[in-house]
Order: sequence, then C-alpha cells, then structure tokens
Amino acid sequence: MENDERFAIESDLLLEAIYRMYGYDFREYAEASIRRRLTVWLAGSGFASLSEAQGKLLRDRALFDQFVRGITVNVSEMFRDPLFFRALREQVAPRLKTYSFVKIWHAGCATGQEVYSMAILLQEEGLGGRYRIYATDINEDVLDQAREGIYPLQDMRRFTENYQKSGGRRDFADYYTARYDHAMLMPALKNDIVFAAHNLAVDADFGEMNMVFCRNVLIYFKASLKERVLRLFDRALLPGGFLCLGTKETLENRQIAGSYDELERGTRIYVKRYL
Repeated sequence: MENDERFAIESDLLLEAIYRMYGYDFREYAEASIRRRLTVWLAGSGFASLSEAQGKLLRDRALFDQFVRGITVNVSEMFRDPLFFRALREQVAPRLKTYSFVKIWHAGCATGQEVYSMAILLQEEGLGGRYRIYATDINEDVLDQAREGIYPLQDMRRFTENYQKSGGRRDFADYYTARYDHAMLMPALKNDIVFAAHNLAVDADFGEMNMVFCRNVLIYFKASLKERVLRLFDRALLPGGFLCLGTKETLENRQIAGSYDELERGTRIYVKRYL
C-alpha cells in the first residue's frame, strides 16, 4: 500500500474516532487542507504515524487540546481587507444605526483581531452601548488569547495601515497601550463582546442576529459542511440582516442564495431579503 493511501485511511479513522469521542467534527473539512494540517502536526508530535497517535489522543485530553490547536487555522489581523471594513463603515453602519440595539455573531473569530476591529468601527460610528458581539470559535486556546486582547507590538504598524485605509477616524494608537514588545487593546473595547466556544459543524445557531460575520472559514470546509453552516447562519439572521463572508467565499450556487442580495458586487456582504 502506498504511503499516501495509508495516510488517507489513518486520517479518516482518526477523524471519525475524534468525532465519536469528543464531538469535534473535522470529517467535513476540505480533504487537502485537513490532511496538510495533520501532516504538519504529526511531524512535530513525536508519533511515527496517526495510528500510533490515535490511542493517546483518545485517552489524553491535554494532548487532544494541543492537537486541536495544531490543526485549526487561526490567522487574522485587525481591519483585514480594509475595503471590506470601509464598506461596513459607509454602507452597513448607517443601517445598523436605525436599530435601538444590534446583535452580531462573529463565528470563527480566532484570536479576536477582527472582533475588536468591529468594536472600534461601531464605537466610531455612534453605536457605542447599543450592540453586543458574540465571538465564537472551536478552539478554546485562541479564545483565551482573544479575551486578553494582547498582540505583538510589531503587528501594530500593519494594523494601523489597515485601519487608516478602512476609513478610521482617530489615531489608531488611542486604542492600545504599548508594553515592551506587546500591545494591549483598550479594555473598554471588551465591554460589549461575549467570547464563547462554538463548533460550527455540530452546534446550534445564535438566534435573532442583525449581522453574522464569518470570513475565511468556509474555504476550509467541504461543500456539504458549507451548506450546513450557511443554513445555520440563515436561521440566525433576521430579515434585513447582513451576512459577511471572506473575499474568496460567495453565496453563488448555494441553497440560501435566493434569499440574499450582495450589498455591492465584490464586497461579500449579503443582505437578507424581507420575504
């Protein structure tokens, strides 16, 4: 049997065992992506094969938590894709201001940079005290990092450039305090953010949202899981609500597509129709 075929079989068996033991469902993640991440994790794990690792992973929760950290993608930055955030500022925020209170679900929030970006934008657009962001992720460790709101100081220059390009109204340095080689975000930004663990593959939705924000997550899922997650978001969103996807993600040819209009072509910001 070829090594690639053996690895594929071991991958499938491991992911099925993890689902049955822990309820984490990685079986519907895109095959090329999940196997690449399994390969990287295995190389640094000390195990000779996934089969050897499986027994230990099923009995050692600490090792399993380390495994989840290793195979989930947690890449983010503040005001990533500035033109997207400019569209939020100029076209979405004015509509949100017509509501007395706004609820936002940020699914797959990773280490929280885009969550805090949204909080800054809402504050600057006059929505302070009138919103709550529910920020969720499958990975408890990255949620802890998100709750801290502390990031490498070297990233602040790039974040500042993104903020300025997105139409930021203040000096970005007003939002953080430099401490040695790290930047601590202003604690007040956390006041209206709730961080919680959530598994998009198996958990239920958060209801009655005005916005669902899930960018650059669906690209890692197989088509069947994408459809499940999009239906989940659709159930969560109120009519007139906004569904925000990543630049490489789209509703074209998806089951819920007929219920949405793109705010502006290419923004990947979709508005749920009033039916």
